[in-house]
Amino acid sequence: METKYDIKSDIEIAQGAKLLHIREIAAQLGLSEDDIDYYGRYKAKISLDVLKGRPLKGKLILVSAITPTPAGEGKSTTTIGLAQALNKMGKQCTIALREPSLGPCFGTKGGAAGGGYSQVVPMEDINLHFTGDIHAIGAAHNLLAAMIDNHIQHGNELAIDTKKIYWKRAVDMNDRALRNIVIGLGGSAHGVPRESGFMITVASEVMAILCLSESIADLKQRLGSIIIAENRSGDPVSVADLNAQGAMAALLKEALKPNLVQTLENTPAIIHGGPFANIAHGCNSVLATKMALALSDYVVTEAGFGADLGAEKFLDIKCRMACIRPDCVVIVATARALKMHGGVAKADLKSENVGALKNGLGNLEKHIENIGKFGLPVVVALNRFPDDTGDELGVIADFCRDINVELSISEVWEKGGDGGIDLARKVSGIIDDAPAPDFRFLYETGMTIQEKISVLAGEIYGAAGVQYSKKALKRIEYLNDKGYGSLPICVAKTQYSLSDDPALINRPSGFLIFVADISLSAGAGFLVVHTGDIMTMPGLPVRPAALDIDITENGDIRGLF
Repeated sequence: METKYDIKSDIEIAQGAKLLHIREIAAQLGLSEDDIDYYGRYKAKISLDVLKGRPLKGKLILVSAITPTPAGEGKSTTTIGLAQALNKMGKQCTIALREPSLGPCFGTKGGAAGGGYSQVVPMEDINLHFTGDIHAIGAAHNLLAAMIDNHIQHGNELAIDTKKIYWKRAVDMNDRALRNIVIGLGGSAHGVPRESGFMITVASEVMAILCLSESIADLKQRLGSIIIAENRSGDPVSVADLNAQGAMAALLKEALKPNLVQTLENTPAIIHGGPFANIAHGCNSVLATKMALALSDYVVTEAGFGADLGAEKFLDIKCRMACIRPDCVVIVATARALKMHGGVAKADLKSENVGALKNGLGNLEKHIENIGKFGLPVVVALNRFPDDTGDELGVIADFCRDINVELSISEVWEKGGDGGIDLARKVSGIIDDAPAPDFRFLYETGMTIQEKISVLAGEIYGAAGVQYSKKALKRIEYLNDKGYGSLPICVAKTQYSLSDDPALINRPSGFLIFVADISLSAGAGFLVVHTGDIMTMPGLPVRPAALDIDITENGDIRGLF
């Protein structure tokens, strides 16, 4: 008999879930109570000692997506549902995910813990503060900012050029009014007046460093390598020059430990770190991924936004630094989103439009091609909606068959793990039956900065070329002169297009990528290439999700979705 699933809101489903005590989830992974620190009954921190002496035995599955649209794709939901399905098949599986930022939760998303019957829980805690990791990152970031201005106030022994200070403040909220500010006003007792600004905390280099560090020693070394400014001679000034890395690391001691929670079906989930993929590298922490690989036979993880952003950075940056590689990549799509890429307005998506769908398949095709350039196999997960027609699904199935790529119709939002069994079988079939993929990076770090950018622009985005501002060219010359030219590239780019123009949907061609500036993340170990009009401090939309979020007299959260 077919199981019937109630259609409720995400938060109603989450609040009605039967959760296991977190010690039982830890036991599934072979962890004792000595290996975890409780944060209530349903959350815990995992000791870093867990990785000692444990080989990385698991197979890694990376979930990515087509270029995002307002129609939605469901990448996190697919990640969670796939892991639940693998466990239903008897394959021990753990999820490794990013932590949600308060900015998008109160801005556009209203929550980021999956959806329907494929969620990580406790959903309200995960979306609102969780275990305090992001706040700790903000505190460490702003401690450094305060120490910079304090150093200048009390004699400026390092001769910091106040017009060339790179380090801003950070807050975990979308607030466009803080993008550009003037600080130090009110007289000499209140600091040295200068221009500055804020970024959202998840765009901080401290977040990137936390997600790439593998020990406290590694964390301190990376924090000390952050370049905060130039001195009056034009030489870089680092955190180590201020001797601030110890205090910053002390604030991050607990935040460095990955967080253990569960899904609605009690599948273990390790959630840790949350850099955005459009302005940072978009992956959960190396520690979280490695812990999952050490404790499970299969690990499902995700990278932010489309494969041109999150997946590329996961593969070229995270995999390079952590010496790991995926065994398979899942690309998530919906018929609705493909129709939008084919030119259909959001209001008309419920109507069948096979012609627009066929046109929009160009976007999916490009992302599949891009993953192939890394030597990795692909499975397409199509999130099914009730208004998808048989003809539309048939077009997508024919397309995938013609290019010899597996397609699975996913119903994990409505059915949880049961709705992802076909996807789980196809993914595990590739992993179990095929030889290990011939994984390769897209570029070598020894290439010049401009060569690496050109490879990404041409191979991943499909650009005809790259244009540089005078500021960017001058910056490249400076970075080469100071010995940073061999670092990997992290492109800050709109998530809504393969190009740097959000209006160019589907699979654009003939466009140029415009590089406005390049910033150095020496502690994280990459160069951030700023393209288009991307901001490191997002703003709230016309109607922010915060307007719908509330709490009852009994303490129940409402409005998260």
